[in-house]
Amino acid sequence: MKKGKVWLVGAGPGDPGLLTIKGRQVLEKADVVLYDSLVGAGILAMIPQEARAVNVGKRSGRHTMPQKEMNARILEESRNGNRVVRLKGGDPFLFGRGGEELELLAENDIPFEVVPGITSAIAVPACSGIPVTHRDYSSSLHIITGHRKDGEAPDLDYHSLVKTNGTLVFLMGMAALSDICRGLLDAGMQPDTPAAVIQKGTTAGQKRVVAAISALPDAVKRAGIGTPAVLVVGKVCSLADTFEWYEKLPLSGYRVLMTRPTGTGSGIAQKLREMGAEVLEIPAIATVPIEQNRKLEEAIRNLQGYQWIAFASPAGVRIFFEEMQAYGADIRRLSGLKIAAIGRGTADELKKHGLFADLIPPVYDGGTLGARIAAEASPGDRILLPRTETGSQTILEKLKGFAVDDVPTYRTCCRDTGAVDETRMFEHGEIDCAAFTSASGVRAFVKANPDLDCHLVKAACIGKQTQAAADAAGMETHCAREASADGLLELIVQMHEGSI
Repeated sequence: MKKGKVWLVGAGPGDPGLLTIKGRQVLEKADVVLYDSLVGAGILAMIPQEARAVNVGKRSGRHTMPQKEMNARILEESRNGNRVVRLKGGDPFLFGRGGEELELLAENDIPFEVVPGITSAIAVPACSGIPVTHRDYSSSLHIITGHRKDGEAPDLDYHSLVKTNGTLVFLMGMAALSDICRGLLDAGMQPDTPAAVIQKGTTAGQKRVVAAISALPDAVKRAGIGTPAVLVVGKVCSLADTFEWYEKLPLSGYRVLMTRPTGTGSGIAQKLREMGAEVLEIPAIATVPIEQNRKLEEAIRNLQGYQWIAFASPAGVRIFFEEMQAYGADIRRLSGLKIAAIGRGTADELKKHGLFADLIPPVYDGGTLGARIAAEASPGDRILLPRTETGSQTILEKLKGFAVDDVPTYRTCCRDTGAVDETRMFEHGEIDCAAFTSASGVRAFVKANPDLDCHLVKAACIGKQTQAAADAAGMETHCAREASADGLLELIVQMHEGSI
């Protein structure tokens, strides 16, 4: 009987970029993922399509799955030979009951590993301009759980905490905020001691309030701060306005959803993150080569019979060269052909194969690509067009009079979005806009969310065909000035600023 294994993985404070490299590697190989409510949506989107994702989320007073039942599930899945990832917000051993779960595994002789995570006790203050230690302000750090049972105040030794004269960080303490502040004051803490509460740190929902400890509960109430949140008490909180950096990024506080093909990363998403946006990448599309594609095989074997080859997407380039290799051909077969690319992204994919596009249209759409090829091609030229089987007919209309072999090379399939409930997030106003780079991405999004009222979706569209698909779904649409990654970024910034 195959023996399974369990990994306790810390997911960090919420930002997908703060999941460790090892944590991501383990997650990508999981058969089963048992995840908590505090795991960020961007990290949930990384759970493999093939893995079973189970929400065992725990928040104060609300348990999706009791600990006893969770323990039984961990044992059952591991005994069935599965690779089980127990995915926890922050670090598994910091108030995450990771030690209790390891006791269970050790008692039952189940192999396990621990992948530490970045704790919100340090990361969240850091992303809000608060260093938890500073040579001139605090030389010690104390992390305390503020969790309490219903109706009970936290059982804390406030006098000892005050005597440390260090930084105090309380996790899970929002329900007991007033009790904690009063306990510290009664134990002798100076009323003007700086303190801060940071809501949903490292995500688009990050919000900070800094006030004297005596005034903090009222300040938090006025600001409408919610959970999850981190409470920081100490002189270092006075540095927040000086050291803040996240709030100064141009897309700070903006959450963008992007659909992408499974197994591919997004340069656009990375640029958005560098500008401060929280990006939720949903692998809702699978790009699948058409099997036993005799038409493509014939075209590859007779490439020297063409004068032009035109690519309408980066996926078309990637799959075409994969199929060339499968048929035992290499780029020497393209000698003498003119190469056209619909845009810079497609041209960049060609560069990976050592090829430079001879033609890139000024407007990145099929109609303009076809018109430019028609203007530069010679009478009698034969053109190969390897692309998706659902490609637009506009390029063919512009190439009338030429011999065009329109060869379906791949198809796009919709994938389940798994643990991320996009419909709920849009209904609760938790996503500011959805960025679409293709009409197929729009269709995949709509199919994956059949219960969503698409009028709630503000769509940033890379081009006119993409916008047309979003319009058809009933979304509020905006189209990039230029159908390129930079054009889409410019559009999203304008949407964030409210200038369109």
